[in-house]
Amino acid sequence: MLQIYNTMTQTKEEFCPIDEGKVRIYVCGLTVYDYTHLGHGRMLVAFDVIVRYLRAKGLDVTYVRNITDIDDKILNRAAENNELFSDLTERFIESMHADEKALNVLPPDQEPRATGHIDQIISMIEVLLKKEFAYRAENGDVYFSIKRFPDYGKLSKKKMDELLEGARIEVGELKVDPRDFVLWKSSPDDGVGWDSPWGYGRPGWHIECSAMSTSALGNNFDIHGGGTDLLFPHHENEIAQSECATGSKFANYWMHNGPLRVDSEKMSKSLGNFFTVREVLKKYDAEVVRHLLIASHYRSPINYSEQSLQQSAKALERFYIALQDLDLLNAKTLVNSKFEKAFFSAMDDDFNTAEAFGVLFEIVTEINRQKGENSELANQLGKLLVSLGEILGILQAVPDDFLRSDQSFEIDETTIDQLIAEREKARLDKNWGRADEIRDQLLAMKVVVEDDVGGSNWRIDR
Repeated sequence: MLQIYNTMTQTKEEFCPIDEGKVRIYVCGLTVYDYTHLGHGRMLVAFDVIVRYLRAKGLDVTYVRNITDIDDKILNRAAENNELFSDLTERFIESMHADEKALNVLPPDQEPRATGHIDQIISMIEVLLKKEFAYRAENGDVYFSIKRFPDYGKLSKKKMDELLEGARIEVGELKVDPRDFVLWKSSPDDGVGWDSPWGYGRPGWHIECSAMSTSALGNNFDIHGGGTDLLFPHHENEIAQSECATGSKFANYWMHNGPLRVDSEKMSKSLGNFFTVREVLKKYDAEVVRHLLIASHYRSPINYSEQSLQQSAKALERFYIALQDLDLLNAKTLVNSKFEKAFFSAMDDDFNTAEAFGVLFEIVTEINRQKGENSELANQLGKLLVSLGEILGILQAVPDDFLRSDQSFEIDETTIDQLIAEREKARLDKNWGRADEIRDQLLAMKVVVEDDVGGSNWRIDR
């Protein structure tokens, strides 16, 4: 029985899809005005694991993750670069897809863009105006009136009166209430925008997701997800405008992944600890980064540091060393294994990847024990380890390829192989001094040599 922590109720609940056997999930994606940073990576990978697991349980999942391709930040960056906003967004969408692929994030089933849903956005705003949940200002802007939605704050647990503290009306805004939020922004005729019943303009950020999610999944769907930074006001505003427009409950379960910190501090350009995914992948193996992003529970904060990356590298190294020399291709599939049951039990507990990894390490321990006693069982356990790893998006590389690669420096395999062959000859000749010299030479190259009855093997010292 799958339990999901619902941010709305602040408790774990049994997951009951609206349509039996099917899941409809919407996740707020990126605003594409810059390269994908590690915080984005955390969200992308977290919900990738969630969707993978739902499918592993046999559920038919429709996964929608949007792209915001019209926004003040986008327009400002395009103006700085003296380029069309559409050229800028296409460039960063392409780079985002490259980063996702590197991190082994599967593409969503649908990836709607805000600029492709202007008609739906306008239609939703028209409904809100007709129902008097919204109003038009003299300058052409359209605002949502939160006073008209008594349940406002039910996700974030914020009270209406609390929202007045710090609320203000910016220059150029004509809100009736400082807590109201914009649905449509008027634009000058020579600016970026679209024609609407209220004049030339463009949509506000919040209305985009309401239009895209309901267009793709219907007025009421199973799961809405995103980062904790979106809980308020973005998701709160989505609920208000969607439920007022449709008269239906918006999403049944709300899921939020925890933040990513760098050396225990919030990632920020002003602190100089801001990292893009592509920068990190130049230095670290993509699977190591993915492991770091999923080793902790998706709701908990993650601390990104050299030490945490090294721990992830060592963890993966342990997995791949266990898989080395196993015959997975001809291994039989273990059925109803206690390890598989324990893994699914952990993941059924609100996608508890931390506990699931504990099960994977138990499998590794058993593989290493069986290698010398029952090679057939060791192979079967290795096949199970790879199968369960696939649900987490890891352990799909050839073991030697992972163990013999390092993003931080060039590896000269030809020289390494020559030195190992020379060392093998020295050992056959019982020239132990020369064999030790070569081992030390290899260690200086960050190469670890391991000897067994089948000969010598090597890997990079992580």
